[in-house]
Amino acid sequence: MDDLFANNSVNVSVEAPAENLIQEIAYDGQEVYQLPLTLSENLTKQAHKIDWMKGDDEEDNEEMPPITSATEKDVEEDSKKPDLQASSWPWDSVRNKLRSALTEVCVLADVITVAKDKRYMVLDPVQQEQPDQRQLAQLFSKKRGLTAAANILLHGAERLKISQSDTARAKSNQDFHLELLRLRQNWTLKKIGNAILGDLSYKSAGSRFYHTGIFEVTKSEDPVPGLSNETISENLPKPSMIKVTIPTELGGTAYIQVTIQKDQDILCTANLNLLHASLTHSDPSRDANPWTGKLEAAQNVLFCKELFSHLAREAVQLQAAIPHMVVGNQITASLFPGIQLSIHFQSSQSVGVEKRQPVSNSTSPIAKVDHNYILEHSLHQLLRQVHLNNVGQPVPHPSSAPLGPTKRRRLAGPHAYDRDELLSMTKNENILEQIIRQGQHVVLRLRTMFVIDSIAREIRDPLIISHWNVLNSPTLSCVKIIIMTHGYDTLQRTALVVHVGEKTLKCICRDGRVLQMSYEPQELRDLILCQISQHQINAVQSLARFLGWHVVSSSAHLGLGPVEPLGNASSCILSSPSGNRVLSVRCGPQAAQPQVYLSTYPRPDIEKNKVLKDVRWEQLNASYEEVRLEKLEGRNFLSRMELLMASLTYLQPSN
Repeated sequence: MDDLFANNSVNVSVEAPAENLIQEIAYDGQEVYQLPLTLSENLTKQAHKIDWMKGDDEEDNEEMPPITSATEKDVEEDSKKPDLQASSWPWDSVRNKLRSALTEVCVLADVITVAKDKRYMVLDPVQQEQPDQRQLAQLFSKKRGLTAAANILLHGAERLKISQSDTARAKSNQDFHLELLRLRQNWTLKKIGNAILGDLSYKSAGSRFYHTGIFEVTKSEDPVPGLSNETISENLPKPSMIKVTIPTELGGTAYIQVTIQKDQDILCTANLNLLHASLTHSDPSRDANPWTGKLEAAQNVLFCKELFSHLAREAVQLQAAIPHMVVGNQITASLFPGIQLSIHFQSSQSVGVEKRQPVSNSTSPIAKVDHNYILEHSLHQLLRQVHLNNVGQPVPHPSSAPLGPTKRRRLAGPHAYDRDELLSMTKNENILEQIIRQGQHVVLRLRTMFVIDSIAREIRDPLIISHWNVLNSPTLSCVKIIIMTHGYDTLQRTALVVHVGEKTLKCICRDGRVLQMSYEPQELRDLILCQISQHQINAVQSLARFLGWHVVSSSAHLGLGPVEPLGNASSCILSSPSGNRVLSVRCGPQAAQPQVYLSTYPRPDIEKNKVLKDVRWEQLNASYEEVRLEKLEGRNFLSRMELLMASLTYLQPSN
């Protein structure tokens, strides 16, 4: 028997049916089943099936098997026992049925355990049920449902596509009008027929240039062809809906270069254009609007052409001592003898350039020269001031009178100006004259700086310090020169102020003298050397007073001794506290170091005279002997003089 069960082993699985009732069939053929009942719902359903009106005795009689002879004795014995009280709990029968069901389940579990064990039982395989012959019909119904669902989805997708295209078209029109509004805020636009035209010229500022500077504005239908919306939104900035068309004459880049040169040597350069500030600083609005850079580049070309044409016209009209020359794209004017001012118009035409490139001067012969930003700033300031004067009149101006007269002319009547003053008001300097005056000031300022720096390098004692004023005008600068000795700056400081103009220099000395000088650098050099000579003499006198010596005499213009090739020598005579030593100090503008002479008291070469009763004649000082200052210790002239006077103060007089 064991072998039989072992050879014919079959796995039997007993489980409750998991099929539920079909609640709904969708269009795509999908079946929606009802959810299975929970334990509480199932219990309630089974409880509703119980007939509570039926008695327990009848159920016991129906379910009780017939009494056999073997059990009759037991029945009789039970009848003899006292009757138990009937149960009054209504769920007692349910509990009994559940208990019997549990018993049957336990028996079934034992049967399954025995059946699964090969040692006890082997079951034959159960024949599978025949497949349902209606699967083909179900397949057709599912296909019809899927087709209906697909048609619904395609119809919805088509409606979404149409709605998206309408939204994109409306958005493009809205973006076009917004960009057109931004363009109108910065540029002059007008509509002629169906075309929108703009103006880049400076007619509103009194321009008389022949070029109109008209550009056309159209709507860009396909700003970036070949790119999808996803690629544009993720990797590239938003394309512009405006297309700007400028004339070919205004394409490319242009700038005006101002050069100051002496013979073949270039002193300084400066560039004039409208794009210099935008090249060094990034503007977010320029990246958002590509047409901004294109219009700015075109306006810069128009500005440079108009400015050069205006300067060339003024150069021909001006009556100068040395006539100005206009040759091609270059204007040449004379600033000083041997120094010229050149104005070059540089341009590079590139038709169809959408992106502006920085101005490069690498091919220019003056590219290696240091750029003078001060001159460039003053020239830009001059051009903007001219533009401001052309655009509007200075305020306050009368509300009823015309805007032609200036403020000075309106005040001519109350101030009673004469004919000469009225004629002077009518004379206005043109742009070229102002540029020439600024160029002359730049050259004179460079010369002044060179003279001060060269003297400071040549002369180490005393020290020369220069302080340039930060706030200057385009045609006037100020520098303060301080002369002092290292270690004795609190003892003596000599200061002078030099005003650098266009063709002249004005020097204000410490004593209040005002000196006017020409543009020649030698005059300023001679003045500084004379100030250094006087500083040494004044510093020695201050040191002598500090050490107790007496200043016998002092002269800033000494008439004795060898004649100086430049200016006059300064000198002073110092006497020791006891009067037995006398020092004579002489300093000239061209002397490398001051000269010091020493005289002693009394004179050893004079014998006592018995005839003269006045002994003061015998106390005259001896002849002066030169002191070799280079043999004394000290790092500068005042430190050596301090050591010399200190040693002579405590030296006893000879007998």
